Order: sequence, then C-alpha cells, then structure tokens
Amino acid sequence: MKVNLPVLDLTLWYAGGESRRRFLAELGAAARDVGFFYLTGHGIAQSQQQAVLQLASDFFALPQADKNTVQMVNSPHFRGYTRLGGELTLGKADQREQFDIMAEQSTAQVQSGEPAWWKLYGPNQWPAALPQMQNTLLHWQDQLTDLTVTLLRAFALVLQQPEDAFDSTIKDGPYRHMKLIRYPGRATEQAKQGVGAHKDPGYLTLVLQDGQSGLEVQTEQGWVSATPLPGAFVVNIGELLELASNGYLRATYHRVSSPPAGIERLSCAFFMAAQLDATVPLLPLPAELAKQAKGPASDPLNPLFYQVGQNVLKGRLRSHPDVAAAHYNALQHVV
Repeated sequence: MKVNLPVLDLTLWYAGGESRRRFLAELGAAARDVGFFYLTGHGIAQSQQQAVLQLASDFFALPQADKNTVQMVNSPHFRGYTRLGGELTLGKADQREQFDIMAEQSTAQVQSGEPAWWKLYGPNQWPAALPQMQNTLLHWQDQLTDLTVTLLRAFALVLQQPEDAFDSTIKDGPYRHMKLIRYPGRATEQAKQGVGAHKDPGYLTLVLQDGQSGLEVQTEQGWVSATPLPGAFVVNIGELLELASNGYLRATYHRVSSPPAGIERLSCAFFMAAQLDATVPLLPLPAELAKQAKGPASDPLNPLFYQVGQNVLKGRLRSHPDVAAAHYNALQHVV
C-alpha cells in the first residue's frame, strides 16, 4: 500500500536508548516538514479499533428520532449529535453527521464576570437506545488520552525542552474532545466538502479511519490523501503546539472530501488540548531551533489565543452557530 505521510512506530519510544532517539528524530522531521504522520506500535488492538467504528455505525443507523434526543443544541457544553450539514467550516456546511463527547464532568456554575468558556464543562449526552455506548467510549477516550500525553512529552524533547515541559498545562487532566463521524456519499459531484480546510485548535489530534479514503493534507506539493493504513492512527499537531513553539512547529491545514455516491465513510477523531484554565507557555527554544521559528501563523479571520479556554470556545462557537445562538447569544459577535 502506497502511503503519502511518514509512518512512525511508537515501540521505538518505549524501547528507550538509541531506538528512542531515532523515534524523536523521525517525529521532529514529520512534525516540522508535514505536520501529519501515521502512528503504529501504539498498543491499541485493531479489534478494539474496529469495535469503536462498529459502534459509530450502530449509532448513525439509529432512527433519526433517537439521534435527535441527544442533539447538540440541547447542550451548552457542545456535546451530542449534529445532523448532516449542521456544522460549519469557514462558514460553509460540512456534509457529515457526528456525535461529540468530552470528559464526563459536572456542570460548572459560572458566576457573573467569569469567562464564558467555563460553560464548556459539563456532562455528555448518551442515547438510551445504545446503553453500552457510554462505558465503551469513555474507556476509549481514556486510552487515547494516555497516548496523546506520551506524544506530548516526546514533542517536548523534540523541542529540546524537559520532558515535563507541558505537564503544568495538563496537571488536572487535558481537555479532551472526541467525535464519531459519518460522511455519506456525495449527493452531486460538486458537493465534496465533507469538512472544509482547517487547522485543529489543540495540542494533538488522533484520527481512526475505516477503509475509505477522504482525509487530505495540505503539503508543499499540494493536497495529498491520508490513505487509511490498517491499525494506524493518523496524528496531526494543532495550534497550541504552534503557539508554544513560536511557529517552529506548524499546525497543518487539512480537509475531508466526501466519498463517492453510494459509499459512506466512518471515522473517530480525538482532540487533546491543555486544560481550559491554562495558558500555553512560549517555550525558550535553543538558538538553532529559534532561528527557524517564524512565529505562529497570522490569520485575521482566525486569531490564536494563548489562553486555552478562549481558543477552544472560539472554535466551538464558529462551528456550531445553533448552539451559539441557544446558549451564548451575547458572544456571537466575537466569532
């Protein structure tokens, strides 16, 4: 199978010594040159991956009325089901339906004058028709959290920082966001936007794909397909690592093209960021890295904030205008 992205084997990290140094060199090159890579050797069985994708298939196959009982517009915490065309990227409707969860939490009591991003804390919604969904997905989310924490520590070493350089920003647990996604076959040949081109707002993203291609990555050679590699996760860095490294590492634009008519695509995306009350540190890079750091990308239509909650809420409000209108009406002008 021909792949267009680097393939990294995490068993090299766990082996230590020269093997770990090789992994760090490959990680640095992949992150700096492409911003995306496949990850193998992570220890999560392919059978478990397939079980999660099957659960996604089971959920999206539910009657629409069952899915509507957990629709996201009911949740000020941006958790639950989003119908086909219900999420926007760059103001255009994405042709996918999805189910979002985050860490299972109590609703935060937001006091007058406190930042609105505190409202992101709260419980998930779970469909009564699939009672096994809660335990399965929360366990899966815990596994992926551990995996991304390991990668974040490896990135600290790539940036020639102490391995625990980011630990203070996740000491109470990183911000976690996961979504099951279904992309139906395109209705017309022109309706190709499964998800429009964008960068991810957190530290790291892990994507589990079924066998259908669709994820595409912007490179210097143009858009390339992240062809599904059985057993591997696709990993990309987000805007918080770009900020922390002053642009030495850059978040990469990516998109999803809808599959052909009559074919659907399933995936599970996991996003890991610093805890919402953290401020991303600007790391003191050594001179040989600092001279290659050009500062974070400047886009007046997508300002980046070092305060994590502010950055995360900005993205949520833009993507889900119905939730913004229902629960954040006073903030719509800021996005």
